[in-house]
Amino acid sequence: MIHDQKMIDHYYSMLVEKNSSYEGTFFVGVKTTGIFCRPTCPAKKPLKENCEFFKTAQEAALASYRPCKRCHPLSTPSTLSPEVKKLVAAIEENPQRKWTDNDFDELSITAHTARRQFKKQFGMTFIEYARSRRLGMAFQHIRNGKPLIYTQLDSGYESGNGFRDAFAKTMGAVPKKNRDIRLFTAKWIETKLGPMVAVADEEVLYLVEFVDRRGLEKELENLRAKHAAAIVPGTNSVLEQIERELNDYFAGKCLTFETPIYMDAGSEFQRNVWRLLREIPPGETISYKELAVRAGNPKAYRAVARANGANQLCIVIPCHRVIASDGGLGGYGGGIQRKAWLLEWEREHAEAAVKY
Repeated sequence: MIHDQKMIDHYYSMLVEKNSSYEGTFFVGVKTTGIFCRPTCPAKKPLKENCEFFKTAQEAALASYRPCKRCHPLSTPSTLSPEVKKLVAAIEENPQRKWTDNDFDELSITAHTARRQFKKQFGMTFIEYARSRRLGMAFQHIRNGKPLIYTQLDSGYESGNGFRDAFAKTMGAVPKKNRDIRLFTAKWIETKLGPMVAVADEEVLYLVEFVDRRGLEKELENLRAKHAAAIVPGTNSVLEQIERELNDYFAGKCLTFETPIYMDAGSEFQRNVWRLLREIPPGETISYKELAVRAGNPKAYRAVARANGANQLCIVIPCHRVIASDGGLGGYGGGIQRKAWLLEWEREHAEAAVKY
């Protein structure tokens, strides 16, 4: 149990805010109910004097608290509602399907709920998500040399104009040649610290970030513009690999990553910093100043910090292993509390992960 009063006050504030960036970093036990919850539990918040805070769900359970039936603290955290999960599953069962409002009746979900829930979770409506999924399949067919008319029909578009309009809305222009097509696929990945989004093509991983990272929407927009690519929901072998490796990481089985990554972003200095970051062993840390020395410019510690901030491959390129010279954590785009959790997790599991 956590006894530090400053930490208790801070965690209580995050509990009241339902701050998703604190997922997995603490759990709260409520004395009046005997229940323990996640930071993001939707239940009415208890008074501070009725709360006890724990680092792990196991500690809360050992203190005789039982898991909340609303936020399910013993399962992997997810910000996806049951309705959204059902809708995503329905799309994956039949990606070519063209949905209308009347089709939601068979799922026992209203069209209004589908629009509102999807807009909240993904920044797009269910219909837009389904269309993106169909277009993702269309892009793949065109890249493989399939004639446009067959691609149009296979993707559920009866009208050629409708297909081209949808294509242009996603890509910005209708392709004239197969080589004009560039497709990036985005996958939602659940973790102990909250959901992440990963973006990859068929060869390399371009981005993996926590979905609540500030500025993520701009990162995705810049990625799309820089590579003249569409980013559509789905999966591929690279995304399946990073999901497996993240699962192993958060299970404490393996703290390193073999997924092929895109390393040509940024300046030459930034790329060098990112390569050096991957050389820091799990369970160890170095200072920004020391990293600058390794990068060949001892005075460039501020540039090193900026390179860390520009890293779009969270955890895979472990910028969280760089701390301040005085031992302080420094900054972290995914939230300083996540940085603290990741460092402690790696210290606890580094030896076991190597043996595994």
